[in-house]
Amino acid sequence: MESYKREFIQFLESAGVLKFGDFTAKSGRKIPYFINAGDIKTGDQISKLGEFYAKAYFEKVGNKRTVLYGPAYKGIPIAVSVACALSKEGLDVPFFFNRKEEKDHGEGGVFVGYKPKENEEIVIVEDVITAGTAIRESMSILSSLPGTKVAATFVMVDRKEKGRTEKSAMAEVGEEFGFPVYSVVDVYDIIEYLEEKPENKENVDRIKAYLEINGAKA
Repeated sequence: MESYKREFIQFLESAGVLKFGDFTAKSGRKIPYFINAGDIKTGDQISKLGEFYAKAYFEKVGNKRTVLYGPAYKGIPIAVSVACALSKEGLDVPFFFNRKEEKDHGEGGVFVGYKPKENEEIVIVEDVITAGTAIRESMSILSSLPGTKVAATFVMVDRKEKGRTEKSAMAEVGEEFGFPVYSVVDVYDIIEYLEEKPENKENVDRIKAYLEINGAKA
């Protein structure tokens, strides 16, 4: 495993973002592990998270200037931290996010921050994709912008789960909307990391059993 992937998984675990147990995903699936960006609570943690996303951004997108979109609520601090991390590396990009309820006073509207211009490329930054539900919601929200053009989506972890078909949710989203979905690590990286310590065997077995049922076949 690449050193940065191990470092990232260690970061997720130490920050309490990666948990093991019994959880229910947004898709309704019962899952044996959970990735929750909402558990990042300090400036140092969110700064480090932004640096990992920025590393992935430069690797996949290069120095291209895009507009970052962080879906409410967890995507908001991610978008801000990624924009800061990119800026430190010499790439100053704008960002914006949505409100859960449209504001009917003041400046109004559903979006806060930068207002993308027609044909500007947007990059969505999310925490995870399980069945693709959250990304489809984001695309529905972004469709209100004239000339919306999403170039890519970045997430922390690719869960490698099937979506509406036997294909992975990430692959389905990419095919449906015509843009790639990138992740810093995937669930098999997490399994490899856990297998290095015998005390993790129960969690490894539960994740593998879950993937036998819900894992993508293509």
